[in-house]
Amino acid sequence: MAARRKRAGSQAGRKIRKHWQFYLLVFLPLLYIVIFKYVPMFGVIIAFKEYNVVQGILGSPWAGLKYFKQLFDTPFFWQYFKNTLEISLYGMAIGFPAPIILALALNEIRNGLFKKSVQMITYAPYFISTVVIVSILIVNLSPNVGLLSNIFRSLGMEPIDFMGKAGYFKTIYVLSDVWQFTGYGAIIYIAALSGVNPDLYEAAKVDGASRFQKIVHIDLPSLVPVIVIMLILNLGQIMGLGFEKIYLMQNPLNLNTSEVISTYVYKIGLLGANFSFSAAIGLFNSVINFVLLILVNFIAKKISSNSLW
Repeated sequence: MAARRKRAGSQAGRKIRKHWQFYLLVFLPLLYIVIFKYVPMFGVIIAFKEYNVVQGILGSPWAGLKYFKQLFDTPFFWQYFKNTLEISLYGMAIGFPAPIILALALNEIRNGLFKKSVQMITYAPYFISTVVIVSILIVNLSPNVGLLSNIFRSLGMEPIDFMGKAGYFKTIYVLSDVWQFTGYGAIIYIAALSGVNPDLYEAAKVDGASRFQKIVHIDLPSLVPVIVIMLILNLGQIMGLGFEKIYLMQNPLNLNTSEVISTYVYKIGLLGANFSFSAAIGLFNSVINFVLLILVNFIAKKISSNSLW
C-alpha cells in the first residue's frame, strides 16, 4: 500500500512538472479566490458577537443569536426583504429572456454589417459606469428638463416626476438593467448557437421549415443546457441584489420601494457602525441564496438532467 501511494505521488509530481504552465494558470485564480473570498468568511462570526473595533473579532464577547432575533423583530426589515425579492423576480421575468431573444434574433441576421452594428450598439451600455447610467436616468426622467417631460409638454400633458414616485422605481430599475446588460448577456447564447450543427439547418430547409420553426425546433433545444445553467446561477443570487445602482437611484420620495437589504446593511453597518447587526443580515441573506441554489439545482437536475453538479 505504501509503495502504491509512493508511485502515485511520483506520477502526480511528474505530471505537475510536465504541465506546470497549466497548473500555474489554475493556481493564480485559485489563490485569489482563497485570499479574497474564503479567508474573509472568518469575519462572519461577528454576527454572533458584540463586536467592538478596539477588542477585535476574537476579543469581542459572544452575543449568541441576539442580532438574529433583533433582525426578525425589526418592523421594516420584512418590507426591505419584500422589496429585494420583488425587484429580483421582476428583473428575472424581464431581464432573463431578453438576452436569449436578442441572441436568437442576431443568429437569424444575414447582413454582416447590420449584425455587427446591432451587436456593438447593444454591447456598449454594459461598459458604461453605473454612476453615468444613473445620471442619464435622473436627467432624462427629470420633471423639469427631462426628455420625457419635454415630450409630455409638447403633447399638452403634465410632466411626471418618475424618480420621485415610489411606484415607478422598480420598473425604471429593471428596464435600465435590461438596456445595460442584455447585449453583454447575449454573448454566451450566441456562442452556444455557433456550435449548432449546420446539417440540422440544411435538413430543416429541405423539409420546408420556416425561420420560426427552425428557432423552435433547433435553436431553442440547443440552448436549453445553457439556459438551465444560467437560470440556476441567477436564482441562486436572487437575494444578492446589487447595492450601488439602487443606492444612487434612491431619494426620500421613493424609499418605500427602493430600500433593499443591501442598502439597509450599508446604512446600518457602515453609517450606523452596527457591524454585528449588519453581519447578521448579510449572513441571513447568504443562507437564503445558498438554499435556493441547492434547491433549484436539484429541481433542474430532476426535470432536465442539466445542472451545475
